Amino acid sequence: MDLCKIKEPDFIEITATAQILHSFYNGIESVILLFFKNSGETLPNDIHWHKTLFEMAFGNNSKNTKIFNDDIKEKLEEYLSYRHFIRHSYSSELKWSEMAPLVKELDEIWKTIKINFEIFIKNN
Repeated sequence: MDLCKIKEPDFIEITATAQILHSFYNGIESVILLFFKNSGETLPNDIHWHKTLFEMAFGNNSKNTKIFNDDIKEKLEEYLSYRHFIRHSYSSELKWSEMAPLVKELDEIWKTIKINFEIFIKNN
């Protein structure tokens, strides 16, 4: 990943990086699911469940519980959207220009997400 921050990756590196971005968001989503399961929240179970779960993490749930601060919503939504794109695309459709900002900001958003998770755990 660090190499991708300083030079444009080749096809194989782009494909691998896309999977890393996919796994990154899936991991976040798995933690969100665990938090809500343990709090007794009803989980979404429809065709749009990923987006619904995302909104729930920002307080749109039966207890108005927020896992994340609103200041990361727009950026985190970009990772959700990219995860969706990866699930429904071929490697030949990947464009580094679309991935690069997500890769470059990955470490910083992860730090913010971890802080939000820690605060949520402490308060719940």
